Amino acid sequence: MSRRKDRERLEAMKRLNPDYPGFRGYTAEPTQPGNTPLQAVVCAVCGRRRNVPLGVAMEQKDRFVCQQCREEGKG
Repeated sequence: MSRRKDRERLEAMKRLNPDYPGFRGYTAEPTQPGNTPLQAVVCAVCGRRRNVPLGVAMEQKDRFVCQQCREEGKG
């Protein structure tokens, strides 16, 4: 994009949200409350890898059954 288009885009965003601070760089990514760390665990029934919260992964490492298998009655 050109500088003109960048300025126009920033001005449009500030018109929509006057408190918009602008881009602050890739190192300072926004944090969202409630984000829990995830870990990949393999389902014991279907063998698919699923991202689950770290606490669940630690408790059920070898016997983890994914939600889809539970709903289908496989696990």
